[in-house]
Amino acid sequence: MRDFSDSKPFLVIGNWKMNGTRQQLRDFAEASAGEAAYGCQRVLCLPSLLVPHGVEAFAGSSIQIGGQDCHNETAGAYTGDTSAPMLVEAGANWVIVGHSERRESHGETDAIVNAKAVAALNAGLTPIICIGEKIEDRQAGRHLDVILSQLDASVPATAPGQAVVVAYEPVWAIGTGLSASEAQVSEAHTAIANWQKAHNQPLPVLYGGSVKPGTAAALACLENVDGFLIGGASLDAASFASIAKRSSAALA
Repeated sequence: MRDFSDSKPFLVIGNWKMNGTRQQLRDFAEASAGEAAYGCQRVLCLPSLLVPHGVEAFAGSSIQIGGQDCHNETAGAYTGDTSAPMLVEAGANWVIVGHSERRESHGETDAIVNAKAVAALNAGLTPIICIGEKIEDRQAGRHLDVILSQLDASVPATAPGQAVVVAYEPVWAIGTGLSASEAQVSEAHTAIANWQKAHNQPLPVLYGGSVKPGTAAALACLENVDGFLIGGASLDAASFASIAKRSSAALA
């Protein structure tokens, strides 16, 4: 489990979703071999079957491995699910919980996301808790209310002092090629920062939503943006490295 008490490196986290093969992992690792860390902490969150292969492929690398979901129970009659302890045994250090695609297609509520985050923490994983509004929420002007409500209900009360990350992803900008404007990102991250102060929860906050090498530098420089959660661009080693490199150079 990561400890954020001493330092907060810029986080560049890739979500491969339901993509990838063992050969793709080996090719990615080979392309990344000997690469500088660029002053960032890089993580690849892989499908559960690829997690142990990712750990093997990136052994000795600065790139860490995470899962994309975990069950809130440690074991039981939950066919097809993966527990947090299983991910730890496979070598993962991180896990995404509450991604909008799971909230939508699997009916995951804030309460379920909260329970999964607790399970991750109990197992020694760093949970990446996803929040974000749909297009109808933004159009109706209730996007900040949705974001803050999700924070209230999804982030465990025990989070202060623990390794927990929040990822803000406007749902309408995920996998669509659209990206929120810098003003929209700033508005959301400022609201989240104010929530953190009110709740004494200084958690790193990532931005996700079609982040690409061309947009990384400007977004990285925005106040209260502590890293990125990247989808499609994380499948390509050169793009993933470029995002980290450009972010680090901009921040320097």
